[in-house]
Amino acid sequence: MIKNRVLIFDALNVFMRHYIAHPAMSDNGEQIGGIVGFYYNVVNMIEKCNPESVIVVWEGGGSKRKRDLYPDYKKGKRPPKMNRYYDKEELPDSLENRNFQMSTLIGILSNLPVCQIYVEGAEADDAIGYMCKYKLKDKNKIIVSGDHDFYQLIDEDCIIYSPNSKSFVNTAKVVEKYGVHPHNFCLAKSIVGDKSDNIPGVQGVGYKKLSKEFSELLLKEDFQNNTSQLFIDNDVKHQEHPKKKIYKSIKDSEKLIERNIRLVRLDVDNLVHDQTKRIDYNIENFNPAWNNIKAIKHLNENNIKNIDFLRHSYLLRTLTKGKLW
Repeated sequence: MIKNRVLIFDALNVFMRHYIAHPAMSDNGEQIGGIVGFYYNVVNMIEKCNPESVIVVWEGGGSKRKRDLYPDYKKGKRPPKMNRYYDKEELPDSLENRNFQMSTLIGILSNLPVCQIYVEGAEADDAIGYMCKYKLKDKNKIIVSGDHDFYQLIDEDCIIYSPNSKSFVNTAKVVEKYGVHPHNFCLAKSIVGDKSDNIPGVQGVGYKKLSKEFSELLLKEDFQNNTSQLFIDNDVKHQEHPKKKIYKSIKDSEKLIERNIRLVRLDVDNLVHDQTKRIDYNIENFNPAWNNIKAIKHLNENNIKNIDFLRHSYLLRTLTKGKLW
């Protein structure tokens, strides 16, 4: 076992993946794919990674700071559809069922040795960014999420597990795919933009072109905290190669890039003091206990027979031996 290893789940991201695809049903005909899929995802990752602690971080209703900075942030984002066929008359009330599944899952996890964190008015991404950089900076961290924003947190003590590709993502993989070091992934994404969150980038600039023209982004040096140096380098390259539009486009988009960095960077930028205090409190006061009787009762009350806690009792009990703080 690697000492001080913490498994961190981007809860909504992982839940929605199972919610739209997992076909599990309760005994009374209720869809429970999000519950069952999430639980087994947690169990499988515990078995795979052998962590000392597990943290599940939920969305807190979105970031007011980000919306104030850019009102169109995530605007028009389509809700995910169920990845199963239904006749029109059989289509379930997705919102009602989704809320039922999430509240039931939260209730189940509250009886397991799993630390759940919810910070009102904060995105899970920002809460996880704060934990990784500050509160849990001395821990070995594995973030479970399909969200590429977390690539900027990758270092010697932090890697990502992507449920989409079913693989771990480290520095070498980010460099191979995007041509930039994780420390500069935030800056690169701020230049390229992110359609999934409705964040416009510099027109005509993608990761491949960016990494080709700005090889310094492959370096470990963090340019996202020193964008002025990048723009200085950009001016020099523009003078040397005046016919290349990319240098002028990036220089002309300096304000756009700086705004995007504030949207994309996972740090304390978009958290207030009370929110970081709430995270600290949850971590410091977490007691990794397992109430097997209450957990089973919660399943029975919702006619869920698809989860067998006793089968995973050894794995779950290992989490009761270590504390986050």
